[in-house]
Amino acid sequence: MHLRSRLAVAAVLGTLGAMSAQTPIRITADLSEAPRRLYHAEVDIPVKAGAVTLTTPKWIPGNHRPTGPVDDIAGVVFTANGQVLPWRRDDVDLYQFHVTVPKGVTNLHAHLDCVVHARVSDHMAVLEWEKLLLYPVGPATRDLLIQPSVTVPAGWGTGTALQPTGTVTPPPTTGVNEADHGPTPGAVTTQYAVTNVEQLEDSPVITGQYFHEYPLVPEMPVKHYLDVVADQAADANIPAPLLADAANLVREAQAAYGSYHYGTYHFLLTLSDVAGGEGLEHGQSSDNGVGEKGFSNPQGGSDLLAHEYTHSWNGKYRRPARLNQPTFAPAEQGDLLWVYEGMTQYMGNVLAARSGFRSMDQYIQNIANDYATLDNKAGRDWRSTEDTAIAASILRGGPQEWANWKRGQDYYQEGLLLWMDIDTKIRELTGGKKTLTDFQKLFLGKGGNTGPLIVPYERPELIADLNSVAPFDWGKLLHDKVDMPTEHADVDGITRGGYRFVYLDHPVRTGGRGRGEAEAEGASTSGDWYSVGLRFAGGRPGGGAPRGGAAEAPGTIADVRYGGPADHARLYPGERILSVDGQEFSAEAMNEAIRKAKGASEPIHLIVEHEGAVKTVDLDYHNGERYPALQRTDGKPDFLSDIAKPLAGPTQTVPVRQ
Repeated sequence: MHLRSRLAVAAVLGTLGAMSAQTPIRITADLSEAPRRLYHAEVDIPVKAGAVTLTTPKWIPGNHRPTGPVDDIAGVVFTANGQVLPWRRDDVDLYQFHVTVPKGVTNLHAHLDCVVHARVSDHMAVLEWEKLLLYPVGPATRDLLIQPSVTVPAGWGTGTALQPTGTVTPPPTTGVNEADHGPTPGAVTTQYAVTNVEQLEDSPVITGQYFHEYPLVPEMPVKHYLDVVADQAADANIPAPLLADAANLVREAQAAYGSYHYGTYHFLLTLSDVAGGEGLEHGQSSDNGVGEKGFSNPQGGSDLLAHEYTHSWNGKYRRPARLNQPTFAPAEQGDLLWVYEGMTQYMGNVLAARSGFRSMDQYIQNIANDYATLDNKAGRDWRSTEDTAIAASILRGGPQEWANWKRGQDYYQEGLLLWMDIDTKIRELTGGKKTLTDFQKLFLGKGGNTGPLIVPYERPELIADLNSVAPFDWGKLLHDKVDMPTEHADVDGITRGGYRFVYLDHPVRTGGRGRGEAEAEGASTSGDWYSVGLRFAGGRPGGGAPRGGAAEAPGTIADVRYGGPADHARLYPGERILSVDGQEFSAEAMNEAIRKAKGASEPIHLIVEHEGAVKTVDLDYHNGERYPALQRTDGKPDFLSDIAKPLAGPTQTVPVRQ
């Protein structure tokens, strides 16, 4: 173990010893009114007399931007010895509350509510603790002990990595706020073991009327669970092949990383068309949200669980130094997100294939999609991958208009291509004797098997560990491909891996679900993006909108590829194409016009409307439909297929008997 790692472990052990004498904060999160979109909390905070400043979290690890929902917190009341105390919000840091504690008071009680807009339905709720946490400013969050309890509606089950210690009677309301409703009749409160504020924030809770907990890999000494809540009872019954994939995923991750950094691990899965999607990593669990039928299809295709599970090693245990802050107040700095998210994106695709969540065809096609997406990002002419990471907090989300020129969170897919480049390079340098797995066991496994810890790193350690596996000028490779703008996406991993990138005149059909966040833009069905350079509202050629969004009229342009044919024709986002070559706009009409224009001299004729004005536009494009794909290169080793082969033995197709 490196000295830095030994010191980090020693510091944590010392901190735990020092905290043992503390009186913990006590928080009861009341989710019994979740169907009404209201959460409540009762918080008891040990204090001394005088001025006290309390805060709620601002920078939430894994979100890569300040997403603490302080604006949704309401009903804040502080009391001591039954008396209401006045408070004032800080004039600069709006997450902070100032209270003066009277003499003789050692416990400050706080009541607060949170108005919940997402991750909740009539049948389920998700608690990410920033919605209700309140704690003193000053100490590092890892140094603040806290005893959590969670109240849920009668009959609801609960999944979390927190360790239960028993059920308790729900606490009464404070009686100082007319709006205090108290827990709903029959609600049940579960108390959990004392932890610290850092770990509590890292331990979400899912609860629901239709709950099922599936034990995984019983042969392993560390327990793993798939905890499921759904809006329909039948959807919580996960098909046996998908349970087998989840168990395979645990085995494959252990084989890939050679260690673990948790006491138990819970895959928290919500299945709902109402509560919304999610993919958020935590050290001992992951928060995974998909549509209500998202895990009903045994043919799967998603890397969601594999991606978020990998973060337990890469991002949670090993974390870029400046993404690791002592509290949730300082700004996180994202310069190494191409490791944190990029290597995770790569391994999510790989582990999904190794475990059975993805077929080999889906695994290969995802690489083709990501390469095509990035190679058609005009913004790569001016913005480096490193800058997309540094600017992560201002790039997440936002409108689609001219997104390819601005660039977004490209460190995800750029990282996938980069780490595939590195993996295949290690194989080439060592004649196949070593792989990225050797590096990951070293880099992600320092300290061996541990509980949930954070061991920060800088780029020099990364380069040194790569050199210890396969000597090479890794510093130059990273500088050239990460720090500098590049005209084209990194194709070296594809070509060295035994493939060539091509465009076909038809979509590649592999079936199955996609991850969503990471794959929507590169969908193989978006051939008009790679041809004429148009993306229509909802990400589909036929227009429409994602579930829950406002419907757009068919033909509404969501984005135009900067420098592409549609850009040269001066089309722009927000315009609506009414007709294509005299036919009313439809996806089929657009595709037919692109096919007919191939090799012809006549342009594609459009009638376009915007803000009541109508005009004609000639789209001068003649290269036909273009859909991304990879094709094998004869005579070269098939490294990409080798990478996707299971390491833990043949994949199980049915779950091991529990």
